[in-house]
Amino acid sequence: MDRLKKIWKNRNITKATKNRLVQTLVFPIFLHAAETWTLRLVEKKKIDALEMWCWRRMLGVSWTEYRTNISILQEIGIKKRLSALVQSRILKFFGHVSRRESDSIERLVVQGKVEGTRGRGRSPMRWTDQIKSAVGGSLHECTRLSASREKWRMLVGRVTSALKDAL
Repeated sequence: MDRLKKIWKNRNITKATKNRLVQTLVFPIFLHAAETWTLRLVEKKKIDALEMWCWRRMLGVSWTEYRTNISILQEIGIKKRLSALVQSRILKFFGHVSRRESDSIERLVVQGKVEGTRGRGRSPMRWTDQIKSAVGGSLHECTRLSASREKWRMLVGRVTSALKDAL
Protein backbone atom coordinates (compact mmCIF):
# COMPACT_ATOMS: atom_id res chain seq x y z
CA MET A 1 0.00 0.00 0.00
CA ASP A 2 2.80 2.40 0.83
CA ARG A 3 4.58 1.85 -2.46
CA LEU A 4 1.42 2.85 -4.31
CA LYS A 5 1.23 6.24 -2.58
CA LYS A 6 1.64 8.15 -5.84
CA ILE A 7 -1.34 6.33 -7.31
CA TRP A 8 -3.56 6.97 -4.29
CA LYS A 9 -2.77 10.71 -4.40
CA ASN A 10 -3.32 11.00 -8.17
CA ARG A 11 -6.72 12.59 -8.75
CA ASN A 12 -6.82 11.59 -12.43
CA ILE A 13 -7.26 7.91 -11.50
CA THR A 14 -10.84 6.95 -10.69
CA LYS A 15 -11.97 5.26 -7.49
CA ALA A 16 -13.01 2.19 -9.48
CA THR A 17 -9.49 1.81 -10.88
CA LYS A 18 -7.94 2.30 -7.46
CA ASN A 19 -10.37 -0.27 -6.05
CA ARG A 20 -9.29 -2.80 -8.69
CA LEU A 21 -5.64 -2.08 -7.90
CA VAL A 22 -6.16 -2.79 -4.20
CA GLN A 23 -8.05 -5.99 -4.97
CA THR A 24 -5.46 -7.24 -7.46
CA LEU A 25 -2.17 -6.01 -5.97
CA VAL A 26 -2.68 -5.85 -2.20
CA PHE A 27 -5.30 -8.38 -1.11
CA PRO A 28 -3.85 -11.44 -2.92
CA ILE A 29 -0.58 -10.99 -1.03
CA PHE A 30 -2.48 -10.82 2.24
CA LEU A 31 -4.73 -13.78 1.39
CA HIS A 32 -1.90 -16.17 0.52
CA ALA A 33 -2.79 -19.59 1.98
CA ALA A 34 -5.87 -18.18 3.73
CA GLU A 35 -7.61 -21.53 3.22
CA THR A 36 -5.55 -23.03 6.03
CA TRP A 37 -6.07 -20.30 8.62
CA THR A 38 -7.97 -20.90 11.82
CA LEU A 39 -10.08 -17.79 12.27
CA ARG A 40 -11.16 -16.70 15.71
CA LEU A 41 -13.05 -13.51 16.40
CA VAL A 42 -9.79 -11.67 17.15
CA GLU A 43 -8.36 -12.53 13.72
CA LYS A 44 -11.60 -11.54 11.97
CA LYS A 45 -11.43 -8.12 13.64
CA LYS A 46 -7.80 -7.72 12.58
CA ILE A 47 -8.65 -8.66 8.99
CA ASP A 48 -11.48 -6.12 8.97
CA ALA A 49 -9.15 -3.50 10.44
CA LEU A 50 -6.55 -4.14 7.74
CA GLU A 51 -9.22 -3.93 5.05
CA MET A 52 -10.54 -0.63 6.36
CA TRP A 53 -6.99 0.71 6.67
CA CYS A 54 -6.43 -0.11 2.97
CA TRP A 55 -9.68 1.53 1.87
CA ARG A 56 -9.05 4.65 3.96
CA ARG A 57 -5.51 4.87 2.64
CA MET A 58 -6.77 4.49 -0.92
CA LEU A 59 -9.34 7.27 -0.50
CA GLY A 60 -6.98 9.54 1.42
CA VAL A 61 -9.30 9.67 4.43
CA SER A 62 -7.51 10.82 7.56
CA TRP A 63 -8.14 9.17 10.91
CA THR A 64 -9.15 12.54 12.31
CA GLU A 65 -12.07 12.74 9.90
CA TYR A 66 -15.15 11.28 11.49
CA ARG A 67 -16.11 8.83 8.75
CA THR A 68 -17.72 5.54 9.62
CA ASN A 69 -16.56 2.30 8.07
CA ILE A 70 -20.00 1.82 6.55
CA SER A 71 -19.84 5.18 4.76
CA ILE A 72 -16.45 4.32 3.30
CA LEU A 73 -17.61 0.89 2.14
CA GLN A 74 -20.68 2.45 0.55
CA GLU A 75 -18.60 5.09 -1.21
CA ILE A 76 -16.39 2.44 -2.79
CA GLY A 77 -19.24 -0.01 -3.37
CA ILE A 78 -17.86 -2.95 -1.41
CA LYS A 79 -20.45 -5.66 -0.86
CA LYS A 80 -18.34 -8.52 0.48
CA ARG A 81 -15.87 -7.97 3.31
CA LEU A 82 -12.44 -9.54 3.36
CA SER A 83 -13.16 -11.68 6.42
CA ALA A 84 -16.20 -13.16 4.65
CA LEU A 85 -13.98 -13.91 1.65
CA VAL A 86 -11.52 -15.74 3.89
CA GLN A 87 -14.36 -17.75 5.46
CA SER A 88 -15.70 -18.76 2.05
CA ARG A 89 -12.21 -19.81 0.93
CA ILE A 90 -11.87 -22.00 4.01
CA LEU A 91 -15.22 -23.67 3.35
CA LYS A 92 -14.43 -24.20 -0.34
CA PHE A 93 -11.08 -25.76 0.54
CA PHE A 94 -12.76 -28.08 3.04
CA GLY A 95 -15.18 -29.25 0.35
CA HIS A 96 -12.32 -29.76 -2.09
CA VAL A 97 -10.27 -31.84 0.36
CA SER A 98 -13.28 -33.82 1.58
CA ARG A 99 -14.08 -34.98 -1.96
CA ARG A 100 -10.63 -36.47 -2.45
CA GLU A 101 -9.93 -40.18 -2.23
CA SER A 102 -10.20 -41.70 1.22
CA ASP A 103 -6.47 -42.46 1.67
CA SER A 104 -5.38 -38.89 0.93
CA ILE A 105 -3.20 -37.40 3.68
CA GLU A 106 -4.98 -34.04 3.43
CA ARG A 107 -8.35 -35.67 3.99
CA LEU A 108 -7.08 -37.63 6.99
CA VAL A 109 -5.66 -34.47 8.57
CA VAL A 110 -8.78 -32.39 7.89
CA GLN A 111 -11.07 -35.04 9.34
CA GLY A 112 -8.91 -35.33 12.44
CA LYS A 113 -8.02 -38.98 12.00
CA VAL A 114 -4.33 -38.50 12.76
CA GLU A 115 -3.25 -40.59 15.71
CA GLY A 116 -1.45 -39.23 18.70
CA THR A 117 -2.14 -37.45 21.95
CA ARG A 118 -2.98 -33.84 22.46
CA GLY A 119 -0.85 -31.64 24.67
CA ARG A 120 -1.94 -30.47 28.09
CA GLY A 121 -4.04 -27.40 28.65
CA ARG A 122 -7.14 -25.91 27.15
CA SER A 123 -8.03 -27.39 23.80
CA PRO A 124 -7.29 -24.93 21.03
CA MET A 125 -9.76 -23.93 18.39
CA ARG A 126 -9.11 -26.24 15.49
CA TRP A 127 -9.54 -25.61 11.81
CA THR A 128 -12.43 -28.08 11.72
CA ASP A 129 -14.18 -26.28 14.59
CA GLN A 130 -14.72 -23.23 12.39
CA ILE A 131 -16.12 -25.44 9.64
CA LYS A 132 -18.58 -27.00 12.09
CA SER A 133 -19.63 -23.63 13.50
CA ALA A 134 -20.08 -22.06 10.05
CA VAL A 135 -22.19 -24.95 8.75
CA GLY A 136 -23.92 -25.66 12.04
CA GLY A 137 -23.43 -29.40 12.14
CA SER A 138 -20.99 -32.15 12.98
CA LEU A 139 -17.84 -32.84 11.00
CA HIS A 140 -19.35 -36.05 9.64
CA GLU A 141 -22.38 -34.11 8.39
CA CYS A 142 -20.13 -31.47 6.80
CA THR A 143 -18.14 -34.19 5.03
CA ARG A 144 -21.36 -35.83 3.83
CA LEU A 145 -22.68 -32.50 2.52
CA SER A 146 -19.42 -31.72 0.73
CA ALA A 147 -19.63 -34.97 -1.22
CA SER A 148 -22.12 -33.27 -3.53
CA ARG A 149 -20.30 -30.30 -5.06
CA GLU A 150 -23.51 -28.46 -6.00
CA LYS A 151 -25.03 -28.76 -2.51
CA TRP A 152 -21.77 -27.67 -0.89
CA ARG A 153 -21.49 -24.62 -3.16
CA MET A 154 -25.04 -23.61 -2.30
CA LEU A 155 -24.28 -24.04 1.41
CA VAL A 156 -21.07 -21.98 1.13
CA GLY A 157 -23.01 -19.27 -0.71
CA ARG A 158 -25.65 -19.19 2.03
CA VAL A 159 -23.04 -19.02 4.80
CA THR A 160 -21.07 -16.21 3.15
CA SER A 161 -24.22 -14.23 2.36
CA ALA A 162 -25.24 -14.57 6.02
CA LEU A 163 -21.78 -13.30 7.00
CA LYS A 164 -22.12 -10.43 4.55
CA ASP A 165 -25.48 -9.48 6.06
CA ALA A 166 -24.06 -9.68 9.59
CA LEU A 167 -21.23 -7.29 8.72
